Amino acid sequence: MLFLTEHPQAEADQNCFVATLDNSRSFSTILKAIHFLDHATRFTTKHGLKVTVENVPCVQANAFIQAEVVQEFLVQGEPIVFQANLTVLLYCLSIFGSNPMLGTLTTLQMYYQVYGHPLMLFLEEGRMVTVCKINTQEPKETLDFAFEDANGISKIILLSEGLCEEFSELDMMSEVLQITVSPDQSYCRLSSFGNAGSSHLHYLKDCDLMETFQCNQTQVNRYKLSLLKPSTTALVLSCKVSIRTDDREFLSLQ
Repeated sequence: MLFLTEHPQAEADQNCFVATLDNSRSFSTILKAIHFLDHATRFTTKHGLKVTVENVPCVQANAFIQAEVVQEFLVQGEPIVFQANLTVLLYCLSIFGSNPMLGTLTTLQMYYQVYGHPLMLFLEEGRMVTVCKINTQEPKETLDFAFEDANGISKIILLSEGLCEEFSELDMMSEVLQITVSPDQSYCRLSSFGNAGSSHLHYLKDCDLMETFQCNQTQVNRYKLSLLKPSTTALVLSCKVSIRTDDREFLSLQ
């Protein structure tokens, strides 16, 4: 890779974070799934990179990139935390366009030195190299929802393909999405309520879309649909979705 050999070693030694990916578009696709606000907080440890976007105090979206799936991953001192503009980052990642030339990939290398320094991006495609510098900011404290299995009420895993098609049948003009889970009848029901009436989707424990059904007690919760709409982007990109609730009526989609 061209920029790997040309990046000055003296400057590289000062970096506390270095990551290399052979395909920047896969990284961009993951970030687009949580891009519902401009700014994101990045947490980097030896285990990988986590990017967090929050609509305080109601919604938190996280994208995880494990160190094992990255071609090069170096962290000196952890955790490394900073905030950067996610919209700008996605623009830089698509600098060569969204459709690659046949047989070519856009290689990405990221550098970050210390507090106050910009996030450096080196992108290469077809022997053309682009260097981007993204200003970083003081990270804001993120919420800790402390979603633990010990406090869980239900856990359901569904195949995303069929769920996406059926989810579109719900009334998106509804203010709330009601989720009902019952161990007695072994089903999960999604309900919306609009001016034209109500819509319901039932998923029985033994239906084709259901992979896992765990429920300790009947629970009926309502959530603002406007807060859940950003998750539909991640749903389209996924192959499975985990729906969990706990005794505080918190909802986790993974």
